[in-house]
Amino acid sequence: MSEKKNKPELSFWQIWNMSIGFLGIQMGFALQNANASRILQTFGANVEHLSWFWLVAPFTGMVIQPIIGHYSDKTWTKLGRRRPFFLTGAILASIGLILMPNADMFVNVLPALWVGAGFLMIMDASFNIAMEPFRALVADKLSNTQQTLGFSIQTVLIGIGAVVGSWLPYVLTNWFGFEKSAEAGKVPFSLILSFVIGAFFLISCIIWTIIKTPEYSPKEQAAFEGEKLDAEKGNFVDIFKDFGNMPATMKQLGLVQFFSWFGLFSMWVYMTRAVAQHIYNLPSSDSSSEQFNDAGNWVGVIFGVYNAVSAVYAFFLPKIAAKYGRKNTHAYSLVIGGLSLISIYFISDYRWLILPMIGVGFAWASILAMPYAILAGSIPARKMGIYMGIFNFFITIPQIINGIIGGPIVKNFYNNQAIFAVVGGGVCFLLAALSVRFVEDRNA
Repeated sequence: MSEKKNKPELSFWQIWNMSIGFLGIQMGFALQNANASRILQTFGANVEHLSWFWLVAPFTGMVIQPIIGHYSDKTWTKLGRRRPFFLTGAILASIGLILMPNADMFVNVLPALWVGAGFLMIMDASFNIAMEPFRALVADKLSNTQQTLGFSIQTVLIGIGAVVGSWLPYVLTNWFGFEKSAEAGKVPFSLILSFVIGAFFLISCIIWTIIKTPEYSPKEQAAFEGEKLDAEKGNFVDIFKDFGNMPATMKQLGLVQFFSWFGLFSMWVYMTRAVAQHIYNLPSSDSSSEQFNDAGNWVGVIFGVYNAVSAVYAFFLPKIAAKYGRKNTHAYSLVIGGLSLISIYFISDYRWLILPMIGVGFAWASILAMPYAILAGSIPARKMGIYMGIFNFFITIPQIINGIIGGPIVKNFYNNQAIFAVVGGGVCFLLAALSVRFVEDRNA
């Protein structure tokens, strides 16, 4: 061990540029979240099967993120440590974004539904390749005193990107006059164009971060930790060793993450169908009418609302957390989000859906920032990538469980009424808030 060097304090704009790639990633991610179910239903998926298609996302995340984290910890190239993974993920995700709504072009090879599901898998895998190193980069570049700010700025940019991505289909149809619907089995051109625009912004934002953000070399990182440079490359088996040695704080946060992401998955998968049935009074079989596409576009709008609120709220999270503590801040935010989701059951006018989405925005901002800020203080810098990847298990496992059991529950217990899945998501947020009390925040 040698004397630790302090990491230099970065300016607000340096931290902003470091995270700008997340704006592009989230723009694509928001397009997927708000519209993947609609696209798959257009290609013939039944509502009770939607959660099975969405299993692709958590499965790919669970497999890919620890591997990407491990090798980004151990790899150094001319482009840097984390940046090669940003670029690779962005290129692949952009291809998936362009091709998924155009899956019907490949009907001579496979049914459009399966081609669309395949491109959904490509997108999910690629988003995971790009996203995980961004979390590690914040911890690489920032001192403990700036990490809450770093994750909060990421949340701001996630919110901005998600607003643009969520609102694009609505804007193109209602402001620029593109058609809302298409013939049966076809995705409206407005939605295809939205995905193409999202792909362009994703690549552009990632390139901005790569150009504007230099990384510390392995030698510099070792100096910040007060350690000698570790020349050992490590091997794949180390992932399993690190999993067994995860910090106690990570285990405690696991329960919080489980309930948080179980609830989010319910909202993302079933909101379009819930709004179509509960608010627009459409039958479960309707997946191509103009009213159904109106419902889908409005879900994009209200998803944009919660992301916009999260972007604003994230600016205040560092000060709120400094005054009330990160644990209390996260718990209160989850309670507001949970009660907001539950309240959707009592709404009959689609315009009032904006109100509960404001509350969901508080929870979303906190979910994206507080657990990572709490976690970063308990992880050694040389293991930041792998542990951020392993932490993703607590995000993907609840989604996988929800994906397996969610569809049968909606069909057999909720009588295909998706609104009850959304209400159940709100209950999960409340359970997550309760679980926060058992977490130890070492750097509080």
